[in-house]
Parts: sequence; C-alpha cells; structure tokens
Amino acid sequence: MEHIIRPVRADEWQQFKALRLTALLDPAAPIAFLDTYENASAQPDSSWQERVRRSSEGKTVLAFIAECPDGEWAGTVTVLIELPGVEGSFGGPASIPQTHIVGVFVSPEHRGTGLTQALFRAALDWSWSLSDPRIERVRLYVHQDNLRAQGLYGKLGFERTGITIPMEGDPSALEYEMAINRDGTV
Repeated sequence: MEHIIRPVRADEWQQFKALRLTALLDPAAPIAFLDTYENASAQPDSSWQERVRRSSEGKTVLAFIAECPDGEWAGTVTVLIELPGVEGSFGGPASIPQTHIVGVFVSPEHRGTGLTQALFRAALDWSWSLSDPRIERVRLYVHQDNLRAQGLYGKLGFERTGITIPMEGDPSALEYEMAINRDGTV
C-alpha cells in the first residue's frame, strides 16, 4: 500500500469537505453517518474551515486521511477525545478517559486494500500515545444493520460492550457500542 496516512492540515478544508460530501453520498451513508449530504453541503465554508482547523490542532479531535501517491484522498477517520464529567459527542458521558472513532470512510475503489485498517492503526496509535489525558479505552458505535463494519471492527479487536442506543432519527433501529481497552480487553 502506497498511501500516506496522516492528520489533516488546517489549510485542507476544501479537500476534507469534498471527501465528507462523497462519504455522505455513499449507499451505506444512512446507517453509517448521523449527517446527511443535504445538511453538510448547506454548511458555509467558515464551518468547514473551523472544523478542520480544530482537528489540525489535535487537542480534542483529530482527523486522519489516507492520501494516494497522486494526492487524491481515499479515506478518512476522525478521533474525538472524551473525558469523564464532560458530555460525550454520542452515547453519553465517558466514565474514563477515552477516544471515540467516528466518520470512518474509504472510497469504494480503495476498499478491501487494507486502507481502513491503516486508518484505524493511526487512530489507535494516536489514542494510546496521548499522555494528558492518558486514554484507557477507544470506542465507536455501529448500526445494527451495518454487518460489514461490525465484522471489520471485530477483526481490529473491538468487541460489543452490551451498550446500545437508539439510532438518531429512527428509534426502532439500534447502534451498538464497540470498544477496546488499552490492555486489549473490553
């Protein structure tokens, strides 16, 4: 694999926006993302600039991208830091210092190449490298019908924790929490 996995830079908001909008057009988007193409495409450039600027600082969030040798972006994953006593982005507050993986996307033509695993390795390596706070756990949520993603996350060491929450916009569907602890357990 010749892709470079790296954090997004503040001046790359247009590329990030384009990749995110592509992700939201993917057939799996309705069960993979909490956002819609219509909502995201209506956001002003200033919103995208701020989002990418905050990510590039790596203080509370960090987005990784997979860059092809020709400069094309083939995938992304975002990692949010969640601390005890602070309301989490999804699924309630954390009980221990943890990160939360969101926004996982790899372009269809790059799927099955190991790119998603490489993005996850970067996300996990960054999570475990943090010392203040020292991250004890990495979690994510996956839709009950997203079996492909559930299988991939299981291969990466994530296991269901037993926590479920109703899908935003469709309370009849569930999101499963999956996690991995620093010591490799759940």
